[in-house]
Amino acid sequence: MLSHAIRSPVVVKRLFSSSFPTRRLMTRYLADENPPYCRLEAKPFFDSLSNDEKHYAHYMSRASFEGTRVIIAQTNPNAIPIYDLILDIFRDKQTGGMIDVQQLADKSQVPKESFEGFLQYSAQFLGNLSNYKSFGDEKFVPRVAVEELEKIVEAAGATLSSQVKQELYDLEKNTLLGFPEDGHLSGYYSQDMTKEDISSVQDFLEEHKIEPLNTRVFKADDGYRLVVASADIAPSREYTLKDGKKLKIKFGDFQNEMRKVAENIRQAAAYTANEHQTDMCEAYFESFVTGSVEAHMESQRHWLKDIGPNVETNIGFIETYRDPQGVRAEWEGFVAMVNKEQTIKFGNLVEQAPNFISRLPWPASFERETINKPDFTSLEVLSPPAGINIPNYTNITQVLGSKNVSLGNVISAQSPDEKFPFITEEDLDLYRKYRNPAFEVQVGTHELGHGTGKLFTEDANGDVNFDRTIENPLTGQAIQSWYKPGQTFNSVFKAIAGSYEECRAECIALTLSHHEDILDMFGYTGQEAEDVVYIMYLNMARAGLTGLEYYDPEAKKWGQAHMQARYAIFNVLLKAGQGFVSIEKTDDDSVEIKMDRSKIRSVGAPAVADFLQKLQVYKATADEEAGTQFYLEATSVPEDWNSLRDIVLRSKQPRKVFVQGNTFIENDQIVLREYEPSAVGMIQSMVERYV
Repeated sequence: MLSHAIRSPVVVKRLFSSSFPTRRLMTRYLADENPPYCRLEAKPFFDSLSNDEKHYAHYMSRASFEGTRVIIAQTNPNAIPIYDLILDIFRDKQTGGMIDVQQLADKSQVPKESFEGFLQYSAQFLGNLSNYKSFGDEKFVPRVAVEELEKIVEAAGATLSSQVKQELYDLEKNTLLGFPEDGHLSGYYSQDMTKEDISSVQDFLEEHKIEPLNTRVFKADDGYRLVVASADIAPSREYTLKDGKKLKIKFGDFQNEMRKVAENIRQAAAYTANEHQTDMCEAYFESFVTGSVEAHMESQRHWLKDIGPNVETNIGFIETYRDPQGVRAEWEGFVAMVNKEQTIKFGNLVEQAPNFISRLPWPASFERETINKPDFTSLEVLSPPAGINIPNYTNITQVLGSKNVSLGNVISAQSPDEKFPFITEEDLDLYRKYRNPAFEVQVGTHELGHGTGKLFTEDANGDVNFDRTIENPLTGQAIQSWYKPGQTFNSVFKAIAGSYEECRAECIALTLSHHEDILDMFGYTGQEAEDVVYIMYLNMARAGLTGLEYYDPEAKKWGQAHMQARYAIFNVLLKAGQGFVSIEKTDDDSVEIKMDRSKIRSVGAPAVADFLQKLQVYKATADEEAGTQFYLEATSVPEDWNSLRDIVLRSKQPRKVFVQGNTFIENDQIVLREYEPSAVGMIQSMVERYV
């Protein structure tokens, strides 16, 4: 329900352009009214660290946070002034701490609902690090009229420019992230870059084996300018593309941020626990100073050798989900402490990984020759995601394996008022009881899955890593395609790569998790194990249905990789037939998911395994054409499902906002300060972090 401040047509007209189509469409973009705020509880685990470990965690955490402005610019460069405005409003200029929020509310003399609307917008902007949702890639705007926002800004002694005002409220264009050519926005490309331009640059980079992960591309008068994130500015390089256009490679993108990142890593190196961490920090430092992706690869080799540290951390340009081309990566970092009790469960899973992986639905020739047992750790995150499997460099993971990380305090963070639409009344208590345990098992097997599967490749010398007589299980003939020199899964499968791989890992989770020996490792046997499996499959079906929220029927575009993946699996479960899964209407004009739990192993799991085999074969053989067609068909939304999507939108729940703590140095001791789980707590944490 809309707050009083924007109910009347007069206020709605002030909030939005008069040409905006409908009230229903207007409300779609409003910031959530009362999202659940969850504090990431980490203090008991942090307090158990030694003084050196706390210093190491502090400096690596600060290095991660110093990339805050990088994330904002990669998403929407026009949002940096909004970030500065929010900090300017809520930061006390004398103390550097949080202002008295109630005093500002009183001084602004705006209605209580309007001030609360601005608080919520500010907290959600800081939680997403953009005015575009980090989960959904859709723009959101304040639930406060422009005139009232101006009063708040004036009362704070800040300035609201016309450009910032326009960026805050404009919904006439670029409401989604994506290719500029499609009318969307991307911080990775200038708005005049076409898909053909982007592909032309990428083809050149692949041919010359130049990694694009830490780059952005802008159009120039004589061609293109590719900028590399680095603290130092090396001499520019200029090349001529096949069409005669120039490509100039320039260093020093995000220079100030990379300098601060590198300096904090240098400080952290003084507190490392072993030579692997020291070597890792040295490689990180070189990478962020010079812009070398090869140096970052080296950091990941050292990271993989650092088994079971008390403080786990990783940092860099990692995931490519938000680049519409699927090759440029978003800045991210995490620092976390080990939950030793939970890690024992994951360690048992890893010990038998070769046995479990042999159960996956592809021939041994499509699996890596050597299964490198991954390190699998349960962490309590300090500075999040529910699970991580990294590194993403296939040239490293195919040889050295990977680390699987489950972030326990992210998974367990709950809101007391959380609702679960589309679950039947008879399933609701069981769903509430086992949703987190089922998700824990799912995350464990999902992250294990990321480290499976061989990619057939050819190197620069023409040597291949496979027997050319290997049979494609889908065609019965020898494989016809593979990755050529300079190609990676992301560069070949482009925009769908992130979602495709998440779908593959989710399918692996559903394929493995119903096995009794795996469930037993997590402590579930007998009827409880059966309940965990049922809720896992039911939760996946529900996630696929609710995923329709992140599909734009006009643009025919998915805004979130994981939800696109879960929708594909939901489709697989529906099409498995035999009365396994159905969607049924309810008396209150909603729907419920019905699932026959007795058919999970006989109908559901085999259908998922068959789908999974195709995903793996297309990925392994670099068959982008068949793989893309297969995946887009699996994730296409029929027009007659628009009414179902409307039901999903009516029932959607605000996403959780995670409030993270900060560490500070006091008398050579590191202290952790945590904040209340509220909009004010979220804002205060960012004000005191002050990046």
